[in-house]
Amino acid sequence: MSYTALYRKFRPTTFEEVKGQDAIVTTLKNQIMMDRIGHAYLFCGTRGTGKTSVAKIFAKAVNCEHPVDGNPCNECRTCRAIGAGSSMNVIEIDAASNNGVDNIREIRDEVAYSPAEGRYKVYIIDEVHMLSIGAFNALLKTLEEPPSYVIFILATTEAHKIPVTILSRCQRYDFKRISQDEIAGRLRELLDREQVEAEEKAIRYIARKADGGMRDALSLADQCISFYLGQTLTYEKVLEVLGAVDTEVFSRLLRRVLENDVAAVFAQVEDLIMQGRDLTQLVNDFTWYLRNLMLLKASEEMEDSLDMSAENLAALKEEAAMIREDTLMRFIRIFSELANQMRYAVNKRVLLEVALIKLCRPQMERDELSMGERVRRLEKMLEEGTVAVASGSPALSGGQPDRKPDAGGGRELPSGEEESGPRYAKAAPEDLQQIKTMWSSIIAGTSQRFRIVLSSAQLKFNTAPGAENQLYVVFSDFLGETYLNNPQYKEQLEELIAEKTGRQADVRFVLAADEHVQNARLSAIEIEKAVKDFVHMDIEIEE
Repeated sequence: MSYTALYRKFRPTTFEEVKGQDAIVTTLKNQIMMDRIGHAYLFCGTRGTGKTSVAKIFAKAVNCEHPVDGNPCNECRTCRAIGAGSSMNVIEIDAASNNGVDNIREIRDEVAYSPAEGRYKVYIIDEVHMLSIGAFNALLKTLEEPPSYVIFILATTEAHKIPVTILSRCQRYDFKRISQDEIAGRLRELLDREQVEAEEKAIRYIARKADGGMRDALSLADQCISFYLGQTLTYEKVLEVLGAVDTEVFSRLLRRVLENDVAAVFAQVEDLIMQGRDLTQLVNDFTWYLRNLMLLKASEEMEDSLDMSAENLAALKEEAAMIREDTLMRFIRIFSELANQMRYAVNKRVLLEVALIKLCRPQMERDELSMGERVRRLEKMLEEGTVAVASGSPALSGGQPDRKPDAGGGRELPSGEEESGPRYAKAAPEDLQQIKTMWSSIIAGTSQRFRIVLSSAQLKFNTAPGAENQLYVVFSDFLGETYLNNPQYKEQLEELIAEKTGRQADVRFVLAADEHVQNARLSAIEIEKAVKDFVHMDIEIEE
């Protein structure tokens, strides 16, 4: 006997075996039990969600000689004939290859004859959106007033292509994508019946790759089992068969991109290509990896929704602290555009390499996010002294500012500037110093995620006249980005400070990466004031 594919072998035969479509199944069963059967149904939804399977179960149930709670018995002569495809009462039509007016006219002529056995004649028209306009018009009258013994079930993946005149004559049921948990549970059940050993991680990966389609999941599992026949199906084996890439590879790739190491990025891509990895799959999986990073940065509640191991989640948290949200959004945009371009591309590798260079070189683009990234990188390079400043400014090109020795006897600092920046003094006012001493007890009253971020932050104080009570909380990494523009957390921290110390503080949130920008703004105000005092007249300095 020839081998039968898993998705055919385990096609649902009762409503109970249909996964992920509980509302539709319950409605159809109630209609059968209450004898309130309609004359036309439209089943919509993505591939592999059970449209044709439910249509066949429904066709058996309405003709079954001994139905049980709306389900077919699958034992009577009628059920067996329909299951074997030999029944004259159930006619399946593929609209993709039978989409002309003449095909529909044949149906219109056939419905005049009552069924030879059973109660109903059921027409299942698959991919009905492929019918021509003329064919739809020919179907219209029959669909509106069919004989009492005829039922039409139209199935489609693209309901928007069906004329409104047809839609208005059908009961519409939208089949939703099946969840990963339901697909994984069904796969586990069927693999146990097939006596195939498989790791839970491998099953869940197949379930995710199926993208909500049970048929796709069974086809992928069939492919993996055939390649490693008689062996335990492991996560690594599934990755190898499907040409997919492990999350550890994406982690290394992202870190090299953040380091702007184009050579290392290209070397890793070359390695993946030599391993036979599918580039389209690589782009889609890396986009999904970036999406997980975005979710993790967006909210502390998202950790439970990420289907990954504790080790991978820890690495993901570390990377979330290394990258800004706007940079992440730029990466996702570039790779989303790349996924669309690669559909019709001949040389996919070139497109992938260009996209990776864009990630490392924001100067290649002119959009707002890329410009912001370029400015941040330039500011960092200026701060580190790795960019040569153009000549022409006496203060920058030749002259050295007055310097004074550091308190520790080591590095010298520009006059008027402490080690922590031009506006942050090491010696804070007495009351604000008390806040620093009691910082651990103050932040103990905050939420867990906020408390973790605050515990690694630095406290700095503004000593400018009139701003003595300003307390700068400098977040050490980009996990603090969530709280920058949220007044709720600012007010919460100010209330806790007042409660613990009896002092009022004006709390300001700053990222460590942006601290030099804040300092530069304060310095610009100083410069403007100094110039005005020197020339004894009002001046406007354009930013």
